[in-house]
Amino acid sequence: MKKPPNDAASDVFNASCPSRAALELIAGKWALLIIPALAPGPLRNGELLRRVGGISQKMLTQTLKELQRNGLVVRIERGILPPHVAYRLTPMGRSLSKALIALDRWAETHHGDLAVARDRFASEG
Repeated sequence: MKKPPNDAASDVFNASCPSRAALELIAGKWALLIIPALAPGPLRNGELLRRVGGISQKMLTQTLKELQRNGLVVRIERGILPPHVAYRLTPMGRSLSKALIALDRWAETHHGDLAVARDRFASEG
């Protein structure tokens, strides 16, 4: 399969830019959590369920399939009985995880500031 060329003129602010689809893919709550969870190395399904608190099995499966389809995650089948399946990031997924881990750290650092701003806004309103 041929790799589509990177368009040097890509502009995420342009409504017809194909990079918008990439933003949609990674902007979902579960993708934002699954990709950084896989950064340290492969995880089995149950390990991912425990690591990403609050996700259902259905949403985990759907999100992993979408990340696989887009080349960010690969499914590793270990040929043993009972079957063991794990998931790991591709090189492209690893490059994305670096940006998402930084976003996670920002959220962990500033969630309190956001709450204060919301309270201040509500009291001014």
